[in-house]
Amino acid sequence: MSEHGGEQPGDRIARHIAHNARVWNYWLGGKDHYEVDEQVGDRITSMYPSIGEVARADRAFLGRAVTYLTGQAGIRQYLDIGTGLPTEDNTHEVAQRIAPDSCVVYVDSDPIVLTHARALLTSTEEGATSYVDADARDHAAVLRAAAGTLDLDRPIAVMMLGILNFVLDTDEATSVVRHLMDAVPSGSYLVLTHPTLELGGEGNAEAMRFWNENATPPITARGRAEIEGFLEGLEILDPGLVSCARWRTEGEEEGPLVAQYGVVARKP
Repeated sequence: MSEHGGEQPGDRIARHIAHNARVWNYWLGGKDHYEVDEQVGDRITSMYPSIGEVARADRAFLGRAVTYLTGQAGIRQYLDIGTGLPTEDNTHEVAQRIAPDSCVVYVDSDPIVLTHARALLTSTEEGATSYVDADARDHAAVLRAAAGTLDLDRPIAVMMLGILNFVLDTDEATSVVRHLMDAVPSGSYLVLTHPTLELGGEGNAEAMRFWNENATPPITARGRAEIEGFLEGLEILDPGLVSCARWRTEGEEEGPLVAQYGVVARKP
């Protein structure tokens, strides 16, 4: 589903400038990127060597959160906003392994993600997946399109992993979260990750400046207090707002602490 009329997604891909989805794919060991993405990714890594660990920890957090929500909280519907390029263990794959009737809507406005959306549209016969080409800030369009696959009267897990950092104004980012969570019923969840200069991430400031001068879209870090503002009115699950590498890692070999907050919260 596209918000761009007859324009083809390939027409909107800027191959001459590094883009977050492609650079992230590069850090995760994928193949869907260009030379410019590798160059910027390598430069960022030289400035902030743990960025690859951040990318991997964020992805592992997604798997643990979806496993918990599907297996223990009984969630069967997911609205995954800021999907990024497909990789291993996408949201629908994790959820449908546990509950084949799980339904997932992916949302992204990046044209290169749209060109790969078919990889996200596999599904069990019992469940369903769909893709929405829309900007997270256009919550009305997101919800209108999502309603074609999800029942907005039943609990939904709203996934916002590494997406609010691209909404530079904190008031606007808070408004995006509030509108989405207001539209889903009691018993729904918010799953969130966000980069920070806390948790040992002070060295990331220079790397973020370089990114904003040489890549797109621009990014911002936020501290604990700002991120807690996104969670107002929600019940934060244990262990709270922590490094995403430390969220419910019981039984796993503990990886390095990363400067990426992760949290799961329930709408009462």
